[in-house]
Amino acid sequence: MDKNKLRLFVIGLTILLVSSGIVAFLILAKEKPSSFPVRVACVGDSLTQSTEYPYDLWMLLGTANYTVENFGAGSTTVSVNTETPYINTSAFQNALKFQPNIVIIMLGTNDAQPNLEANNVTFVDDYAKLISSFQELASKPKIWVVLPPLIFSNQSGKLDPEYFKSTIITDIGKAANETNMPIINVHSALAGYPNYFPDGEHPNNAGAEIIATEIYKTII
Repeated sequence: MDKNKLRLFVIGLTILLVSSGIVAFLILAKEKPSSFPVRVACVGDSLTQSTEYPYDLWMLLGTANYTVENFGAGSTTVSVNTETPYINTSAFQNALKFQPNIVIIMLGTNDAQPNLEANNVTFVDDYAKLISSFQELASKPKIWVVLPPLIFSNQSGKLDPEYFKSTIITDIGKAANETNMPIINVHSALAGYPNYFPDGEHPNNAGAEIIATEIYKTII
C-alpha cells in the first residue's frame, strides 16, 4: 500500500471511529437522561405558602442542580375530617404531578384548633396516608417530615399552643415513625426565637432562613 492510500485509509478509519463514538454517546444520553435538576416539593400550610423558606432552601441547594417548588396551602390540616384538609387541595394534586425527587412535608399546625381536637383520633393515620401518596409516585422521592415551629402566642385566637406542643408534635413524630420517615426538627431549632414570629405563629424572613437551613443541613 503506497503512502497516499495509507493516508486515506487512516483518515477514513478515524472518521468512522469518531462517528461511531458520537452515535454511541447520543444513544447513551437518550437512555440515561440527566439526573438534574433535582425536583424538591415543599408541602405544607401557610408556614410554607406564605414564607420565604422554600426560596431560601433553593438558594442554599443551588439553582443549577435543583428546582424547588412551593406547594403550600394556607389554613390546611392533616386531618381529613375538617373543612380544609391538605389532601383535598389543588396544591396537593400539583405536588403529585410535579413528580418530585425530594418531598418536605411541614403540616399539623392548623390541627391544633381546639374545635378539632376530636379529629386527633385519626391524625396519625391521615398523616400516614398523605405520606403514602408520595411514596407511591413513579419518581420514588425521598421524604422528610418536619416538626413545625412552636406556636408562641395565640394572637389569631384559633390555635391552642399547649395542645399543639403536647399532642400534635407528638403525633407528627408517631406518623413519621410508623412510616419510617426521617424527621427534621425545626420545632427545636426555632424554640429560642419568639421574636422571629411577629404574630406568634408565622416566621419572618429570619425565621424562614432557619427553617431552610435546618432542612438543607438534613437533606444534603
